[in-house]
Parts: sequence; C-alpha cells; structure tokens
Amino acid sequence: MAWHLFRLGRWSFVHRKVVALVWLALLVLGGTGALTLSGQTSDNFDLKGVESTEAFALIKDRSPQASTDGATAQIVFKAPDGEKLTSDENKAAVADALSKLTSTHVASVSDPFTTGTVSKSGTVAFSSVSYTVPAVDITTSDTAALEQARDTAEDAGIAVAIGGDAEPTTTAVGSAEAIGVVIAFVVLVITFGSLLAAGMPLLTAILGVGIGITAITTLSGFVQLSSVTPALGSMLGLAVGIDYALFIMSRYRSEVRKGRPMAEAAGVAVGTAGSAVVFAGLTVIIALAGLSVTGIGFLTQMGLGGAFTVAIAVLIALTLLPALLGFAGERVTSGGLRFLKKREEARGEDGRTNGQRWIELVSRFKVPAVIVGVLTAVVLSLPVASMQLALPDNSTAPAGSDSRVAFDTISDNFGAGSNGPLVIVVDTKGADDPVAAVDAAVEKLSKVSDDVAAIVPPATPGDAASEAALEKQLEAVQFATITVVPNSGPSDVDTKDLVTTIREDMKTLPAETGARALVTGTTAVGIDISQKLLDVFPLYLVIVVGLAVFLLIAVFRSLWVPIKAAIGFVISLGIALGATVAVFQWGWLNNLLGLDVTSPVIFILPLLLTGILFGLAMDYEVFLVTRMREAYVHGATAKDAVIEGFRHSSRVVAAAAVIMMGVFAGFALGHDVIIKTIGFALTIGVLADAFLVRMLLVPAVMMIVGDRMWWMPKWFGPITPNLDIEGESLLKKLADEHAREREAAPA
Repeated sequence: MAWHLFRLGRWSFVHRKVVALVWLALLVLGGTGALTLSGQTSDNFDLKGVESTEAFALIKDRSPQASTDGATAQIVFKAPDGEKLTSDENKAAVADALSKLTSTHVASVSDPFTTGTVSKSGTVAFSSVSYTVPAVDITTSDTAALEQARDTAEDAGIAVAIGGDAEPTTTAVGSAEAIGVVIAFVVLVITFGSLLAAGMPLLTAILGVGIGITAITTLSGFVQLSSVTPALGSMLGLAVGIDYALFIMSRYRSEVRKGRPMAEAAGVAVGTAGSAVVFAGLTVIIALAGLSVTGIGFLTQMGLGGAFTVAIAVLIALTLLPALLGFAGERVTSGGLRFLKKREEARGEDGRTNGQRWIELVSRFKVPAVIVGVLTAVVLSLPVASMQLALPDNSTAPAGSDSRVAFDTISDNFGAGSNGPLVIVVDTKGADDPVAAVDAAVEKLSKVSDDVAAIVPPATPGDAASEAALEKQLEAVQFATITVVPNSGPSDVDTKDLVTTIREDMKTLPAETGARALVTGTTAVGIDISQKLLDVFPLYLVIVVGLAVFLLIAVFRSLWVPIKAAIGFVISLGIALGATVAVFQWGWLNNLLGLDVTSPVIFILPLLLTGILFGLAMDYEVFLVTRMREAYVHGATAKDAVIEGFRHSSRVVAAAAVIMMGVFAGFALGHDVIIKTIGFALTIGVLADAFLVRMLLVPAVMMIVGDRMWWMPKWFGPITPNLDIEGESLLKKLADEHAREREAAPA
C-alpha cells in the first residue's frame, strides 16, 4: 500500500493544477447544492421500540388527527408590579394576546384562566400552544404570530417570555471554528517556524470541512437530520484535517532536508506518514460508522456524518496537500521566522529536544510513572460513578434568554415538574368497562408516590357531563390520557424513579381491568432513550473496539500493542466522562464555560464520546508507536526503540493534540449545550489521551514489558495482512532504484 500511496502523492505533486481544480469543483458543487437543495435540521430525538414512543404511536393510530410530534410553545405572562393577572383588565389583555395566535399550523391554544395554569399569587400564568407540525416545519408566519402575541401583551404592561420548541434553533458554529483555527495557526507556526507551512494544513482542513458540511447540508433537503450532525462534522473535520496534514507536512519537510527531490519527498511523505494517516482515519471512521449498530437513527446520522467528513479529510491530506506543496516549491522548507530559528539553534549544547529529555526521564522512573499515571486516572474518573443522563431542556439555556426565563418562571410559580409533565395513555381496547378501567388507573396513580404534585384525570369526578364526554371518547378512540405533574424537574433522578414506579404499579392493570397504561411525554421519552443507549453500549464497544484492535494488529504485527492501546483508551474515556460529570452535573468551575446551573449529562454523550475518542486515541497510538516499531524492526532494542520513536514523533503528536484541543475547546465555549458538552468532553479526553496515556503510560509500559510487547502468536501471523505502515518496503524499493540509477550513470 505504501508504494501506491507514494505514487499518489508524487502524482498529485506533479499534476497539482488538476488536483486543485477537482477539489475546488467539489466545493463549488457542494455549495450549490447546499444553497438550492438544503432543508432544515431538527432538535428532536426519536427512538422506536420503547414504551413512551409506543404510546405516541397508539394515539396517532387511534386518532389520526391528533399531533404527537407537533411543536409546542409556552407563553408565560407576568403581571405588572402591584397587579394581578386575574383583574378584568389584565385578563382581557391576555385574551387579546392569545387571539393573535391564528397562524395555519396552530392546533390549540389553552386559556390559563380555564385550565388552571395561573399561579396561586395570581401574578403569573402560562398558555400552552400546540402545533400540527414539528418544530422543523414551523414557518415564519407561525413565529410572527408568537411575536405579535408578545407585543400585544407587552403593550398592556404585561411581561412575556416564550419557551418551548416552536421556534427552531440553529447551532451556530462559526465563532467556535474561528477560535480553533486561531489556536491551530499559532501551534503550526511554532511547530514549522514558517507562516507558509503553517497555513497549508489550515487551508486543506478548511476546504475539507467546507466540502463535508455543504454535502451534509445538501443531504438535509432529502433526509431530516439532527441539528448536531453538521456541527459534529465541522468539529471533527477541522480537528483531524489539520492533524493529518500536519503529520504529512512534517514528514515532507524531513525528507526534503535529507536531500530528496521535492516530488519524490512528497511521495515518500504520503507513502509513509500518509499510510499512518489512512489507518488512523480508518479507526476514526470505524468508530463513528459503528454507531449505526445501535439501531438508533439520530446516532447513526451523527456517526455517518462525522465519518464522512473524516474520510474527506484523509483524501485531501493525501492529494491536495501534495498539490499545494508543489505550488509552494522551496518556500515551504526555506526561510522561516527568525525568533523561531534562534529557538532551534539554542535548543541546548547536547542537541536534545524536550521530548527526548522527557522520554529519558520516563525510562529512569518507568514503574513510578505507571503508578502515578494510573492513580491520577482513577481519581479523575471517580465522578463517573454518579453520572446521570437526560435529554437537554431549557433549564440549561443561556441565562436571560427567553426560553430560560420561561422555564424558570414556570418552575418557580408552578413547581419544577410543570415543565415536564408525564402523560399516562390508558389503552381501553381490551377492557370490558372502559370508564372503570380509566378510573382504576387514576386510583392507582393517586397512591403511587409522594413525588406527585398533581393528577389531571380525563374527566372531572362527579361531573356528569365530563364523565359522559369521557365515555363517548372511549367509544370512539378507545384510549384516554391522564396528566401527572411531578414535584421534581424533568431531569431530576426523582422524576426517573417516579416513571419507573408508575410503570411497575401499572403492570397489574391489564389483569384487573383488561386495559393497559403507557407512560409517555417528553420527560418519559428522555428517560427511555437514555436507558436504551446504556443498554446498547456494551454491544457497540465490543464490535467497534474489536474491529479496530484487529486493524491495529495488522498495522503493528503485535497482539499486545493494540490491547495496550485499547486499555489506554478506556483510561482516557473515564477521565473525560469524570471531568464532564464534575463540571456539568456537580458544577465545579462551570462558570468558566458560561454555565450558571448544574444538570445531568447529555444523554448521547457516553456513546458518542466513546466513538469519537476511541478513533482519536488510536490516531495518537498509530503516529507515536509507528516510529517505535520502525526503530525496533531495524534492530534497536525494545527500550531504545521506544526512546527513538518518541524522540522523532512526540513533538508532532503534541502539536497535533494541542491543535485538536483548541478546536474542541472553541466548541465548548459555544451556547448550544449539546455541542458545548461534546466539545468539553473531547477537549479533556484528548488532553488525557495524548499527554497522560500516550506520552507517559504507553512508553513506560512498553519499556517495562520489553520485547514481549511486540509478540504475536505464530498461527496468527499468516492470517493477518502485513500492511507495512512504516513504508519499509517503499524506502527499500526507492533505495534500490537510486542504486541502479547510479550504476547506470556514466563515470
């Protein structure tokens, strides 16, 4: 493979105009598709096969006109100081405001004065607005009607806040990308000592992100995608795109300084470092595409979207970067910034790099290094034991935002559970006495738990008209809904326990009445999805890690190196999740990220972080250990091979890690809580993996184990392909060609 990559790199260098035009054409094509064919993304997370979504399906089947996935809005009204909303004047103003909600997609608007959503003080009330379409299909006329209702109430002196999901949100990532690019540029300048050389990895990465995101955006016109998918693709494409170009660029400069012609140096860089890029990229792609084994639609979208942008980053690094090197010529390796040159000249009398000094220190204290490293990892991972998962809600919206004000006002005046009521769907199709079955369900709910603030039955007890209406409804659609308002908030552990308790108590309802009860509502959906993700996590881990470990066995021709790499990843994952729990759930230093509240961890994080971080961790393993194996197969002792490989690759790996951390940290400073959480967890994960695991634990363990680290069973060798990732056969072939050329040259 190294030879084929060599030819690709050399061809791209020579035919640079063709390569550049092809990639530019793809960017233009993607941009055109994004502008003309794109659709809107969605913030909904749907999952089939769980009780909460089964209840929605039942409602839709029995009552097709009902909207179970429609958007909702809560309009919160607050009376002027010293007044109450229950006064005739303010009641009229609220009614006037709600009358403005006449857009096409409005299904219903509740009157707070008849539904009881007025606070005991009479100063706060809220109206629930239901729509016939999901948030992704809300139109400008719908949002304009909401704003008109707000203006009408505010003109009467009533304060208004609007919550819910009726106004689709977009995940803005431009500022996050800018932060990452700036950090990357500074690190690249320090690494290469040249502005031109520093700009090339940035240019290729940005172009790759542009192509990947425009393609994903175009796809959104045909498939409803999660709003996180483009942001995740942008985050990963930028991070790995810069890193992959950095590795190839570093090898190219090294080959040119050895005296190779530039076209050949480009080919060698792609054939050697490019081989590592290919297999590092494959591990990331396997880990991300492997999310599809969960069978969860939105996770599959995120995984495939991220895998696509990573694949683009690999292809661009292998082709466009050599082309740009051809355009730049000798300027990439000549010149440079004076102050950085002086730094290199003043490196030290012994000529050793900081990386070499570090690895020699580790070699002297390898056992203490392992002990300290493992203990540090264990302590930092302890918060994982108390991790809670939940769907994001408006409790984590930026302070002062409309949605956050609405959420907090409802919680303060009506109880935390009012923002996430549970809906009990009683299916009476098999009941002999449907009304009695519903009454039995209400009776069970009244005895369930002390965590229930209110129960709203489908019929008012003792009201003949209401009970007659319920009987008529049951004859028509054979189901009824009961609303349960918890005392606790949507993401609280008590609410999760309440859902579990209700489901346990309702198990006897079919035997007693012939009816069954299903617990649903946004809160129940979040609980079910979180549990489903936890259930599929072991399967995902076994499949993805197993495939990647086999790939690494083929890369390193060793059984223990991949196993050690996987164990190191588990350490990094534990630290990343532990830090995320400490900051987001416990509130440690959360103000640094612009958070002013604590909340459970975003429900998709463990699975998504595992997929992304595993791939990135294997990146550093490949780039670092490849040079160690290269030294080992050329005759160095196991200890000397570790030192030699670390000396050659540690600086570039450290630079790549800092760049990736900078990119992820930029996203961690954004406003969207999902992207913020993913960005923070990945920043900590890369920090732990690159510097604690790969630069401390890995070399220390490899020197302790010695030659046995490179052992592989004899029977396993023949069935494992020899991928020659170090490019040994390529370098030998080139050396033989040069020798023949010298022999054929006239004396």
